[in-house]
Amino acid sequence: MKVFLVAAVLAVAAADSPAPYHPTPAPYHPTPAPYHPAPAYKPAPYHPQTQYKEEARPFAFEYAVNDHYTGTNFARNEQSDGHNVQGYYSVVLPDGRTQHVKYTADHYGGYNAEVTYDGQAAYPEQHAAPAYKAAPHHSTPAHNTAHH
Repeated sequence: MKVFLVAAVLAVAAADSPAPYHPTPAPYHPTPAPYHPAPAYKPAPYHPQTQYKEEARPFAFEYAVNDHYTGTNFARNEQSDGHNVQGYYSVVLPDGRTQHVKYTADHYGGYNAEVTYDGQAAYPEQHAAPAYKAAPHHSTPAHNTAHH
């Protein structure tokens, strides 16, 4: 009977004890990111540039280079009466020919050129690049014999 009485007391004690505490978590409400509107860019005000109407002026120039050491050889000259331009240039091309260009230009006829060539094109013989050879591999490493 003692066992029955102890069991009955434990049953009553268990029935009277409150349920274990399980707190309800508060709902999660993250802080909203701060609002930063995109910057409003406005186009810069339009101010047309002042147009200056200048009369064309006559001009003339000429230059030439003939460097025997480097093989550089070209020349140019040009002159204008203020309305029509005439000129000439020549240049030695990589194939050995010399290109000559005589030209005229004006607002009515545009640019007109007469192109001629002197000499015969020559192309040097092409040789294959030498084959790559790996450096010899030594199986014994070099040792540093110096003492510190």
